[in-house]
Amino acid sequence: MDKISDELIKGLIEISKKGLIALIIFIVGFKIINFVIKKLKKGKVFNKLDKTTSSFLLSIISVILKAVVIITCAGELGIPMTSIVTLIGSIGLAVGLALQGGLTNIAGGLLIMIFKPFRVGDFIDNGSSSGTVKEINIFNTVLATYDNKMIVIPNGNLSNTVVTNYSRYPERMIDIPVTVDYKSDLKLVKKVLEDIAKDCKFRIESKDILIALKEHSDSSLIYTFRIWVDNKDYWTARFELLEKIKTEFDKHNISIPFPQLDVHLDK
Repeated sequence: MDKISDELIKGLIEISKKGLIALIIFIVGFKIINFVIKKLKKGKVFNKLDKTTSSFLLSIISVILKAVVIITCAGELGIPMTSIVTLIGSIGLAVGLALQGGLTNIAGGLLIMIFKPFRVGDFIDNGSSSGTVKEINIFNTVLATYDNKMIVIPNGNLSNTVVTNYSRYPERMIDIPVTVDYKSDLKLVKKVLEDIAKDCKFRIESKDILIALKEHSDSSLIYTFRIWVDNKDYWTARFELLEKIKTEFDKHNISIPFPQLDVHLDK
């Protein structure tokens, strides 16, 4: 009995040692990986790449290095390497079959990297979500909304849907529909709108201004007001123009109609 007890104690001690070493390798390995990734981010090689490519490559490197650490830990615990390889293959096959969406997301990420419909820093809209691209990882893309909320979208979804990229081109057109009363002086309306457009400090002077009567609606005339601005000035210019149009219309007694309903009661 004493001999059996001694063997059990020795076995437990050996297992404990291996487990402790494996745990140390795991903790230290992951800390080193995080340190390496941070250094690579600041390195000259990755600084030469655009943010989209560097973010995607760093994500892949991180996953590979963490897999190596986990395999090393398994080896330290005494699991034969052939068994580890077989286990990884089996798990990979099972996971691949069970999580086909994950493979779709990886493929989607590769398509995004190859064709570059958007990059880190672009403002995009996929129909259900919009925001500034912060990261493009293996499986997903991270957006930050205008009010600083984080949105995580699977790459498979982004590669298989219509994505509007508002940041791709340096210039952008502001298109504002302007409604006026049918009794308005059309020449005055057009002159006031043209003056507003010409006075806009954000306007790109080399681009044409378009002020035109677009539509006769049920209760108003609708003008199209179009000017071009730098992409970065789009919202500031748009908000300023909307306020200016209202101010100038009031100054010139140009009426902006609102929906109304006339009810006639017959006795």
